[in-house]
Amino acid sequence: MEIQKFEVGPFLENTYLLTKGSEHILVDPGFSREPEFQEFKNSLTVELKAIVLTHAHVDHVLGLKRTLRDFDVPVYYCKEDRFLWENFGSQSQMFGINQGGLDFIPENLPTDDVFEIGSFTFKCLYTPGHSPDHLSLYFEDDGVLLAGDALFKESIGRTDLYRGSLEVLEKSIREKLYTLPAETVVYPGHGPETNIAHEKKNNPFVQA
Repeated sequence: MEIQKFEVGPFLENTYLLTKGSEHILVDPGFSREPEFQEFKNSLTVELKAIVLTHAHVDHVLGLKRTLRDFDVPVYYCKEDRFLWENFGSQSQMFGINQGGLDFIPENLPTDDVFEIGSFTFKCLYTPGHSPDHLSLYFEDDGVLLAGDALFKESIGRTDLYRGSLEVLEKSIREKLYTLPAETVVYPGHGPETNIAHEKKNNPFVQA
């Protein structure tokens, strides 16, 4: 599997384009400007199959309307708590961004179960704490974790937003992420890549 990162938007969010064979999936489209979106479009080489969201904080969903304008593809999202999704418009206003709400319900992703989209197979690890709808996407065959805003390089996601909890996030990281193979490469929602072994040894917020 090939992974291309786009650092986009006012929050420097990492949007990922995954490629396997003749298919792409897009994870967390955060494009806030048309040039960012066009750079993504120009990177497409095969069919875009779907959009997958790790969670619905505004910086991870900011480019969703723009993407759906040009691509008729399904959107997949955690079914556990849809408050952030349903209140996307007011979320945007809190950060001074003029975006309306989202007028459809995405397809459900399971929690702590394997899911397939075309040729992509991944486990949806339910990792709340940063947000109550948060999933981390584990591609076991590729040794890759898309961690969203749960785990960063030597840091973790903030816990002072809606239904955030440091205790819950620590539990998610220890029980769901630190139990993955040490060599698993972590692609976070912000900042550079890391791996599980490095975080277990060096992360000052959640000790192994």
